[in-house]
Amino acid sequence: MESFSSSGSTGSERPRPHVVLLASPLASHVIPLAELARRLVEHHGFAVTLVTFANLSLLPAHGLSSCLPPAAVSTAVLPAVDMDDVPADNMIQVFTQLSRRSLPNLGALLRRISATAGPLAAFVPDIFCSEAVLVAGELGVPAYFFLPSNLNWLALERCFLELHRGLPPGEYHSFPGDVELGEGVTVRHRDLPALFRDPNSPDFQQVVVNARRYLLADGFLVNTLDEMEPALVEAFKLTAEHGAFPPVFATGPLIRRPEPEPDVHDRDCLEWLDRQPVGSVVYVSFGSIGALSLEQTTEVAAGLEDSGQRFLWVVRMPNLTFESKTAAVAAGGNDDGDPLAWLPEGFLQRTAGRGLAVTEWAPQVRVLSHPATAAFVSHCGWNSTLESVQAGVPMVALPQGIDQGMNATVLEGKEVGMALRPPAREDGIVAREEIAAAVKELLLEGEKGRAVRRRAGDMQQAAARAWLPEGSSRRALEEVATKWKVACGMEK
Repeated sequence: MESFSSSGSTGSERPRPHVVLLASPLASHVIPLAELARRLVEHHGFAVTLVTFANLSLLPAHGLSSCLPPAAVSTAVLPAVDMDDVPADNMIQVFTQLSRRSLPNLGALLRRISATAGPLAAFVPDIFCSEAVLVAGELGVPAYFFLPSNLNWLALERCFLELHRGLPPGEYHSFPGDVELGEGVTVRHRDLPALFRDPNSPDFQQVVVNARRYLLADGFLVNTLDEMEPALVEAFKLTAEHGAFPPVFATGPLIRRPEPEPDVHDRDCLEWLDRQPVGSVVYVSFGSIGALSLEQTTEVAAGLEDSGQRFLWVVRMPNLTFESKTAAVAAGGNDDGDPLAWLPEGFLQRTAGRGLAVTEWAPQVRVLSHPATAAFVSHCGWNSTLESVQAGVPMVALPQGIDQGMNATVLEGKEVGMALRPPAREDGIVAREEIAAAVKELLLEGEKGRAVRRRAGDMQQAAARAWLPEGSSRRALEEVATKWKVACGMEK
């Protein structure tokens, strides 16, 4: 077997109870797990190892350091496994097989840590590594799944389990319409992730298998806070009391911390922001791995231009179909790998002076907390959402897939209310006039815009309160930490 690579402090002090976290190779999973690791070390006295995979590092090249845990947290990398027979463009199958094929290495690592680094108090895999919970069962170690998204997603998974309860093997059902997640919380059928729609899809069937493994866990740590999803917090408390589902703990927001000094790659956009008036810039970004269609990219550009407002846009390569690429090239577009080449002709020239387009990366936490930033046009990935909450920045919601439609539902709902969601056309595209109207509503403070800005401030305060000594998230993590210490005999 290949050797494990690891780093971190060892020390000669009395062994502390040890927690092992396992992250999928996605920035949106590594970032919050690294922050959870920091809190477990600094607030609760655990030794912590964050485990990642050698295969498939999908972390951004720029800003990689912001994904990694602090020096007080050890890291370990599982040896690479053969994935040549797995389609690289199928994320569900990639993560399923990566987790499955790494189980022997993971088991060896957990045994080594248990034998040499102090009592193993808990194992926390993220939900994309559901099969890893079997290793914890073999070792008799408490297993808590980590969910980097919100309670909406977990409630949907629970409803999905109920939908398949009692069905014979090989029989699968999809949701027939809107889904009631809890008291007064509904997800519209059009906002359901594609994974939950086609019962004949292997991915759909794998999600059923994964969801059934959730029942093997001792609990869930979820990157949300009580004040954002109060109805579902109460609903999950009731299901746990009745033994219908493992207990759920809202332990967010878990958000990356910016480096003490900006990276050299970050300075251009931060210096540009420094030159803009306070509260005058709309920040536009659609995630570290997401890609807009060429048509949606064009509509976003036109909407920003028509709004007349200042903007900072992180532009990534559009998701090009053969037809859209051929048509664009035939019309004089550029066929190279420069994302800016796919923007509408003359857009950069016409918006020069009030807009800045950068490619692939921007220091998002710093940008959102900058005094010049007034609004965030976002895909509504949950990490981006919580970073916006932490900064008190209202949002324009343009969800693109996976859980983002559900996240947008949370953001525009009455409990949160910190986002405007422009309506999409029948083909799913949000038109330029809708984007321009939403941007102007927030930056020029129309009636709806003022209400949304006020709620963004309310959520910012709620997020700060959650981690105060008596805050809801601080208390939730304290409860879990105490359980772990008691279970390994370190506390009575």
